[in-house]
Amino acid sequence: MKFSTEELAAGIRSGNKRLIAKAITLVESKKNEHRQQAEELLKRMMPFTGNSVRVGITGVPGAGKSTFIENFGRLAISEGKKVAVLAIDPSSAINKGSILGDKTRMEELAKEENAFIRPSPSSGFLGGVANTTFETMMICEAAGYDFILIETVGVGQSEVLVADITDVFLFLKIIGGGDELQGIKRGIMEMVDVIFINKVEQDNLQKAKNTRLELKRALDFMPSKEKNWKVPVVLGSALQSSGLDEVFLEIHNFISLKIKSGRFHEVRLRQAEKRYEYWVQQYILSMMKKSETIGNAYEEHKKNASAMVSSPSTEARLFVQKFLSENSINQG
Repeated sequence: MKFSTEELAAGIRSGNKRLIAKAITLVESKKNEHRQQAEELLKRMMPFTGNSVRVGITGVPGAGKSTFIENFGRLAISEGKKVAVLAIDPSSAINKGSILGDKTRMEELAKEENAFIRPSPSSGFLGGVANTTFETMMICEAAGYDFILIETVGVGQSEVLVADITDVFLFLKIIGGGDELQGIKRGIMEMVDVIFINKVEQDNLQKAKNTRLELKRALDFMPSKEKNWKVPVVLGSALQSSGLDEVFLEIHNFISLKIKSGRFHEVRLRQAEKRYEYWVQQYILSMMKKSETIGNAYEEHKKNASAMVSSPSTEARLFVQKFLSENSINQG
């Protein structure tokens, strides 16, 4: 059944989870008629956005992100907060399914009245997030969710791009063999706001403390992301819900610091500008491919780039020049 923009808007504002899900599906659609309706819906929702805390949660596969989110979400709800989880699924683009489609990995959180869980395909989009994650956040904010938790795919250094759409970047670390800092990308360490060393038990407590010390030493060599903020390294176990209250407090302290310094709204303005730049690129590329002449030129230069006739940057420049020249002639 197709819902009108008015029905979806009313459903979002009333917290109707079914209609919130329908609205997100609309935003994720690549069909032109859906994009037009999605833009109108988002425009109506804008006045009701901006009141949540957006938390990006990253870590290597096996770090316990889903368990952390489930129990952290339940903690936040116990504190009177509404929690939305946007779980980016790397497999969906391949098998059309979703790891969290049945919500079995967050079964207890899914039962909570004040929780909303939405798996979304990354569809090959770099940065560990889906290309419409930012817009999906807007819908969840308009629906009144206080915390937006984004579980990223956890596949590499491009994960740092999640920091471009969130207020807090939380990195989950687990204790491994050998050098504890090995494999941690400098880019992640420079962008991180809070670190949680997960799966800490009594038998590995000393090793966890040593890892915390190593991480703190490494952070001392990193440029400070936020003035007067020393990145906390919290020990705990998401499965046992230990250490989560400390993470909750550190997030509160970090947001308070950013608001007091004026950085909170400044960063959000920059994030919105980056989304604008992203969509400008997407719409221009879409327009280019609609023209048969320009579309053929696009494929020709792409072929030249792949065959290394000249560098990809040169072929891109030549194509853009050709597009602008053709567009100028048509306008004339």
